[in-house]
Amino acid sequence: MHRIAVISDTHGRLREEVSGQAGTCEAILHAGDIDSMEVAQALKKIAPLYVVRGNTDGEWAADIPEELYFKLYGFNFYMVHNKKHIKADISRTDIIIYGHSHKYKEEYTGNVLYLNPGSCGPGRFRLAATMAVITLDEEAHKFYVEKKDCLHMQDTAIAAEEGERTLHKDMYSLVRKIIKDMDMGKGIPEIARKNGIPEELAEKICRIYSTHNGIDVDGILNRLDIWNL
Repeated sequence: MHRIAVISDTHGRLREEVSGQAGTCEAILHAGDIDSMEVAQALKKIAPLYVVRGNTDGEWAADIPEELYFKLYGFNFYMVHNKKHIKADISRTDIIIYGHSHKYKEEYTGNVLYLNPGSCGPGRFRLAATMAVITLDEEAHKFYVEKKDCLHMQDTAIAAEEGERTLHKDMYSLVRKIIKDMDMGKGIPEIARKNGIPEELAEKICRIYSTHNGIDVDGILNRLDIWNL
């Protein structure tokens, strides 16, 4: 049996819960948006690190590949940051790892597992902080996936106390930046990349702004279903 830690979208923060889980594993897979060389170096000290570059990773990550094929303990892995960028030829792959959306997801296509461990970096948009641990049974060629909650109890208490106020403040700042970017003529892919958000969210905000003449930030927030981002 071999335990593998799977994380993504740390965005410059390495939680104690993440390093603690990773410390029980033989390898760490990071699906991009590391946002910090220091986080990558810290992970390498814990266990061998397999990592791909995300859309918010800067020049420091220029040598990190955008996609990665590798084999661990008899299993074929493919990893990429954005699921939309998966190559067509994945016929011999057992497990596909991706991130970007900050939402945990496990799904199977035939015998192939598509796994998004979610984000285990700073809390954003009320999404949970999660990662995964995969246990590989090399002899039987089977694997088992465990979803791990990475929120410290103190983080949970703070989130419960601040709740809607914190979310509204973060969203207000984000929408204001997006309005400024739109007024400067920037496109949706660039806006999403710059602000570290999915293109779907950027497109939704831009569409509301462009189709409601004179609308302000509060007006956009009132039209967003911010609890389901």
